[in-house]
Amino acid sequence: MSRILIVEDNADLAFGLSRTLEAEGHEVAVAPDGPSGVREANAQRPELVILDLMLPGADGYKVLQQIRGSGLEMPVLILTARGEEADKVHGFRLGADDYVTKPFSLSELLARVGALLRRARPAAPEVQSFEFGDVRVDLAARIVTKGGRTVALTPREWDLLSAFIRHPRQVLARQLLLEQVWGFASDVTTRTIDIHVSELRRKLEDEGREPRHFVTVWKTGYRFDP
Repeated sequence: MSRILIVEDNADLAFGLSRTLEAEGHEVAVAPDGPSGVREANAQRPELVILDLMLPGADGYKVLQQIRGSGLEMPVLILTARGEEADKVHGFRLGADDYVTKPFSLSELLARVGALLRRARPAAPEVQSFEFGDVRVDLAARIVTKGGRTVALTPREWDLLSAFIRHPRQVLARQLLLEQVWGFASDVTTRTIDIHVSELRRKLEDEGREPRHFVTVWKTGYRFDP
């Protein structure tokens, strides 16, 4: 889960974006004008700001300038109807990290949000081995045992288990798991995630119908609880 601040005066658009990002597992706040955007950015220290340019009180350029002037370094994605090259150049010079023009593709926006959040996070040390319950996982050798007995996993099950191990106790949206494990393959649906998680439960949980480790988060995705 990441904290995201949307600075947008169009209430319908802000509401739609909020609901979509919350469905992806993020915590979202909305500021309807420039001054409140600056205040919220300083108070909440979000991990990403989605910023409109045409705002009441202070335009997006001024908001961006004040955010960077306060020493805040979180990624800022400008989302605006102003698509002239000069607008983009000015935004980047003031410290924007990405620029999306309206109207926009929701799937593309989510992909850009995900990319910005990943780049902003410090790289985690590579995990070589991991244990939960009576399960032992050697990621380097790609060997997993349960109760001392080797468990055979398919390549996709391995990749999915590795994604869970890299993000323990975090809510992982189905779309994020699709991106990390399947790479946005066009023929793969979120139902594929559910099927593979069911297989991991069957192979690695003591009771697959009452999972302790691979927990469903309703309407969002899954959480791995070691």
